[in-house]
Amino acid sequence: MPTLHNPLGWVMSARRRRELVSIARQHGLILIEDGAYAYLAEDAPAPLASIAPETTIYVSSLSKSVATGLRVGFVCAPREWIPRLERVIRATTWNTPATMTAIACNWINDGTVARLEDEKRRDAKTRQILAAEALGKLKTMSHPASYFIWIPLTQEVRADAIAMALMRERISVSTALPFATSTHVPHAIRLAIGSVDLATLRRSLETVARVITEQSY
Repeated sequence: MPTLHNPLGWVMSARRRRELVSIARQHGLILIEDGAYAYLAEDAPAPLASIAPETTIYVSSLSKSVATGLRVGFVCAPREWIPRLERVIRATTWNTPATMTAIACNWINDGTVARLEDEKRRDAKTRQILAAEALGKLKTMSHPASYFIWIPLTQEVRADAIAMALMRERISVSTALPFATSTHVPHAIRLAIGSVDLATLRRSLETVARVITEQSY
């Protein structure tokens, strides 16, 4: 996920992408690029799939960029790999409903997808600005146009205790455990900020800030 990493919001630099492609080519590796949130990052470096199309499988979905209910994904891969990918798809998910696929194709062709993605970028920026105000002095990590925020915690604060305390406030957050890539689990929580109206979001984030601050002392 080189463009708008979930949950950290990082965007891989163009230089780092070239280095990654060079390593993949040197060792004959296949790159699988997840572009689910790439639509949120304006002026991002070129996708890996455009730098090294011969060794990259690019995957994405309209369920993130357009609507959760539009569960249509797509794969872009070197032509010689397509028969094998088709066999895997048929053996697992088979296909998407024809009506849903038709809606997706029509919306791509008539510009609806581009318009909705632009609206979601503006919405995400608004929510990030609101979050920065509501969370105050808490240390956070995020992209200015993403729908999630990573909050590193101090050592004296337990992430699971924060999550349970917020659950009692009817606020659901994730600890770092589901996102850990090794046995060392980061000491942090992840907030999703795209699923509620702005007034509710502000109140919820102010509660998050209060609970973390209270448990830090």
